[in-house]
Amino acid sequence: MSLPQHEPAIETVDAFVLTGGKSSRMGTDKSRLKLKGQPLIQHALNILRRGGFNPRISGRADLSQFAPVVPDREPLAGLGPLAGICAALSASDAGYAVFLPVDVPLIPAALVNYLHHYATITQSAVTVASVAGFIQTFPAVIVGAAAPALQVALGSGDRNCLKAFRAASNALSKPFSALPLELLIQAGQIWHPAGLPAYAWFHNINSRHDFAYAEALITG
Repeated sequence: MSLPQHEPAIETVDAFVLTGGKSSRMGTDKSRLKLKGQPLIQHALNILRRGGFNPRISGRADLSQFAPVVPDREPLAGLGPLAGICAALSASDAGYAVFLPVDVPLIPAALVNYLHHYATITQSAVTVASVAGFIQTFPAVIVGAAAPALQVALGSGDRNCLKAFRAASNALSKPFSALPLELLIQAGQIWHPAGLPAYAWFHNINSRHDFAYAEALITG
């Protein structure tokens, strides 16, 4: 998928690692769980830094040794990624914000960078990727102006991020863009440095089994 051939508007961007989950299925703090000798929080921050961003952490105040933190706002602390997104956007005045959860360490920086590039060119409200026709919630690039609509979605009690993303896009009359990953790979627009297949990029670590599978993927 080629980008439209015109110059994008100049936009500022913030980037955040989402860490507001309770790690209940893991049974321990997965942000500090070490994969290839590094805690997952460091993997997530490194992905964003390799993409050219200067990331902060949204959610967990006790992770401030790794990067600056925007804590969840009470009484919404621990209520998941949508709460973290709303807290982060409230602390940002950038045109766009990039969001990456702490538990998807196999995402390549090239994908995050491309999603942001596409978002600024198309002025999409929300930009994500899809694999085999299934939309992936993260990584997500969200226009800062979406904050009020996302806050309304959070206040409704339905914390489904994709529903909230679509509602925000509709409220702003801006596109909700889900880019087919297979087309981007085929066109050479994005790649994985370890050669992992596209379906593996979004592997989510929620349990010990998930963690063992991630280890097997990256050790080959």
